[in-house]
Amino acid sequence: MNRIPSRAAAYVAASIAIAACHSAATTAAPPGAAATLTAADRRAGWRPLFDGRTLAGWRGYKSDTVPTAWRVVDGMLLKTVSTGDIMTRAQYQDFELRFDWRLGPGGNAGAFYRATNEFDHIYWTGPEYQLLDDAAAPDGRNRLTSAGSAYGLYPAPAGIVKPANEWNSSSILVRGHHVEHWLNGQKLLEYELLSPDWEAKVKASKFAVWPRYGREPRGFIGFQGDHNGELALRNIQIRELK
Repeated sequence: MNRIPSRAAAYVAASIAIAACHSAATTAAPPGAAATLTAADRRAGWRPLFDGRTLAGWRGYKSDTVPTAWRVVDGMLLKTVSTGDIMTRAQYQDFELRFDWRLGPGGNAGAFYRATNEFDHIYWTGPEYQLLDDAAAPDGRNRLTSAGSAYGLYPAPAGIVKPANEWNSSSILVRGHHVEHWLNGQKLLEYELLSPDWEAKVKASKFAVWPRYGREPRGFIGFQGDHNGELALRNIQIRELK
């Protein structure tokens, strides 16, 4: 019998777990519906990053307070105009993150992971999971910058993101150098940070001028606010991995 190396086995198990989570969530409630963690979720290590009522646990990028344009409305974390980015107060190393998101027509935003707050912008260090209205936003013309892509580096397939004003469910797995992007129950892509392939793609991208991009072993989780239009988030949950 062929044996799967332990690290590969861990990646397979984590991928199966994410798929199972999406399947269970789809059965229990549509994306964007108010959700609570089940007893099984809590036993598995899931906990909320956003409680649906307050901005506790969040701050602005390079600020101790959340920009006023970010509000809690009907259980959603919502912004409707261009504003500053937000990030968690805590840092994370290996984790699964899941969240629901909705954009207005032509909307453009992003989720960042393993970011620091020492430079001018969060994307100088944190890789980005693109949030986009593919049909109307200019970035939707390129799969490298479309919904679910690892922005500018790894493309996401077409036809999985839902239209503007509809809810999507996303998951990001970050374990060691291994990263996976999921959208509406489907795995979009996976890649290895610091691998020769990744290094070549970074060198050929705009990120080449920022030497700490994607190289932090742990960091903050953030959401982009500096594009116009509505971004709504809810059911933001995390499970730290050992």
